[in-house]
Amino acid sequence: MRDFDLILFGVTGYTGRLVAEALLEYPEPGLRWAIAGRNEEKLGQVRSALSARFPEAEGLAIVVADSLNAQEMGDLVQRTRVVCTTVGPYTKYGDALVAACVEHGTDYCDLTGEVSWMRKNIDAHHEAAKAGQSRIVHAAGFDSIPFDIGVIALQKAAVERWGAPATSVRTATGKMKGGFSGGTVASMGLMFDAIRSDRSVLRLMANPYALVPGGSGPDRNDSRAVSHWSTHDVWTAPFIMAGCNTRVVRRTHALLGYPWGEDFSYAEAMGTGRGLGGWMKAQSIRLGLGALISIMAIPFLRRMAVGTILPNPGEGPSEAERHAGMYKAHVVGERSGETIRLDVIGEGDPGYLSTSRMLAQTAVALACDALPEVYGVLTPGSVVGEQLMERLPRVGVRFALRDVN
Repeated sequence: MRDFDLILFGVTGYTGRLVAEALLEYPEPGLRWAIAGRNEEKLGQVRSALSARFPEAEGLAIVVADSLNAQEMGDLVQRTRVVCTTVGPYTKYGDALVAACVEHGTDYCDLTGEVSWMRKNIDAHHEAAKAGQSRIVHAAGFDSIPFDIGVIALQKAAVERWGAPATSVRTATGKMKGGFSGGTVASMGLMFDAIRSDRSVLRLMANPYALVPGGSGPDRNDSRAVSHWSTHDVWTAPFIMAGCNTRVVRRTHALLGYPWGEDFSYAEAMGTGRGLGGWMKAQSIRLGLGALISIMAIPFLRRMAVGTILPNPGEGPSEAERHAGMYKAHVVGERSGETIRLDVIGEGDPGYLSTSRMLAQTAVALACDALPEVYGVLTPGSVVGEQLMERLPRVGVRFALRDVN
């Protein structure tokens, strides 16, 4: 028997502490968990700070390990059934932990939206993880749970109503209030550095089926144009997270065995509203996104922007700002002229408060719930989709079916 059900790694960072708070705010009965990081003194300080709000945190065990030390990662994962990590950018700090989990049959979840790193792990570890019965679950935060689980919830409703799934699903974001993550900025910077040094990374990012090795289908790369979506009756702009989310949804579909059909199509965009105002907002977002990409792609501009107009890793909004945030995503499915609509409604800043709660619930589901015997390098929807549909509403993420035509 291992010492713990769950170890939370990276708790001294901004997001890691939020995940610890989420585990304490929504406790799982009987869960044996510990906090981990590379600095014992800082871990003690975090535990003391958590104890001021949650007295039960005083009894949390501390595990010291460095993400760049393979031996220490191996020792850590052998003490627990599940590791939940917020130590990113994962391209830089995640390799040893994933490899250790695969080697020792430990389940794992993270917040990464780094598509090229996810593909690297699929190529390197998927078969070994299947053989060793470990679950490596990527993208378990705002990248990409609302979208991945939103599609699963919609398809479940479609089958119940129609007797068959939607063949085409589109998700448009609605109202959204929240800060831009410094960790996301750092990950974007590493992605552009990788593209500059290796053009194959760019080809991978342009592949809509990048997370389905050898996969193909009707979808093309995400649109960079302003479009009017008749399914939603809104103007749309390119959505910066679609490059990760759409690929996660397609991998979920593949891992589930293509239950929505070989011709299933999925797309995402940012909804900006109706009429002239919606069109103008979409154009301004498209231009702003182009400017952001230019800044991130040029190293000296990036260095000037990070810490001034863009946040540093580890920085984030105040508690009041986190709780004032919110988001909506409107998921619409079509089949043979019929339409089904579902809203994903999230409380709290999407990139911080809601993300920390989603990751915490994914980790707890891996540790505590009866799961299908599915192993490998996975997505949330492919292994804990049903469980998250049950768990997430209690932490402020709801899936609301609107209407069926």
